[in-house]
Amino acid sequence: MALPKVHRLRHRRDFSAVYRLGRRHSTLHLTLVALKLRSPKAACEDQTIPMSEKLLSEEVFFTQIGISISQKVSKRAVVRNRIKRQIRSAMQQLLPQIPPGWKIVIVVKPTATQCDYEQFLQELKQLLKKSEVVNGY
Repeated sequence: MALPKVHRLRHRRDFSAVYRLGRRHSTLHLTLVALKLRSPKAACEDQTIPMSEKLLSEEVFFTQIGISISQKVSKRAVVRNRIKRQIRSAMQQLLPQIPPGWKIVIVVKPTATQCDYEQFLQELKQLLKKSEVVNGY
């Protein structure tokens, strides 16, 4: 089963905002960049927030997840797609534990080609705890 559409991070501006404003944590095979969104009502009322961040907060208030994997990981699309499927599946399993209002980008490192599903699941759990997405706020 795939990650539901409302939980997918798809637009370039969303990825850029997460990279620019989010907190970064790494393990051996993955880097997680997480950005906590303010509630839509609080963001609209706060005059000190820049307009670009307000636009992020006015979107639907779901946790959204994106995966970034470059050709440095593998030149073969088959390998990159397999890694993305495994990470998506692991995140789908962890999604009920993540509170709403997060934008998360998972960056895959070149060493990830040797990983299996269980390793991805373990590293993602570790990264979510380290970045205070789970058991944090």
